[in-house]
Amino acid sequence: MSVFPWLRMRRLRQSEGIRRLVRHTYLQLDDLIYPIFVSEGHNVRNPIPSMPGIYQLSLDRVLEEAEEVVALGIPAILLFGIPETKDEVGSQAYAEQGIVQKAVKEIKGKYPEIVVITDVCLCEYTSHGHCGLVEKGEIKNDETLELLALTALSHAQAGADIVAPSDMMDGRVYAIRQKLDEKGYSHIPIMAYSAKYASCFYGPFRDAAGSAPQFGDRRSYQMDPASSVEQALEEVRLDLAEGADMVIVKPALAYLDVIRRVRDTFAAPVVAYNVSGEYAMVKAAAQNGWLDEKKTVREMMLGMKRAGSDMIITYHAKDIAKWIRDGNF
Repeated sequence: MSVFPWLRMRRLRQSEGIRRLVRHTYLQLDDLIYPIFVSEGHNVRNPIPSMPGIYQLSLDRVLEEAEEVVALGIPAILLFGIPETKDEVGSQAYAEQGIVQKAVKEIKGKYPEIVVITDVCLCEYTSHGHCGLVEKGEIKNDETLELLALTALSHAQAGADIVAPSDMMDGRVYAIRQKLDEKGYSHIPIMAYSAKYASCFYGPFRDAAGSAPQFGDRRSYQMDPASSVEQALEEVRLDLAEGADMVIVKPALAYLDVIRRVRDTFAAPVVAYNVSGEYAMVKAAAQNGWLDEKKTVREMMLGMKRAGSDMIITYHAKDIAKWIRDGNF
């Protein structure tokens, strides 16, 4: 027997006031992490054509960006480095005066309240563009771990609040945790890119960071988009067992089911990475008048929150903060 007309779902949708009372999913400033690309040089503000509104910034301009982030109330940033020189072993990734190390010191010195998260990987720093050492065309796993650990340590020594290994080498969380602990940085959390897929949505990021592989691709270490959700859960389980404190699912939109399963399975905070390609699609569609950017971004962010993410890394963070500030998001 039908329950209509006694039960009417529209009763709780009839006004904005009632809709606000019964909402379950919210996005707030405290959920946001804003990625920044920092490069060598002075007064550098290079626009990234495939990512409208995002720039490669020199140290002096990064401080301007940090000032805006503070003013907008965004609690955290994620730093990516663009070095002046690259080599086979990515030595600028773990150099004491590397670009990320210098940026961390400058930002934390002037804006200590910002949570500075640093991307720990070699791909932006290697001449071949891969996330690990290469020998005869093979990306070497175990030989890469010490360099990743040294990179994380150098970031912690510079003042980073959180380190985020994104390379997807087996055992890298353990190597980093061990290195940090033995050097007196046991208090530094690890935000691991635990379920990171070999995705076509990274294209604009590779333009921004100059990190496209010079040969082959990254499918031998990043996850296959067609792999099972159980494989993603195993990656997360291993990272947590090795010492990760938070886990990232990347990309976000095509992997909301993975975010949900990770949320339901583990107690650790879950981070959705709303990646460069997802950002670029919305910007391009909005510029052509095909989508309402603000409404589209809101719907996307709510989807990531509803799937179970505690935090969202997004290039839209400043836009969202301004919309929230203006009271119309």
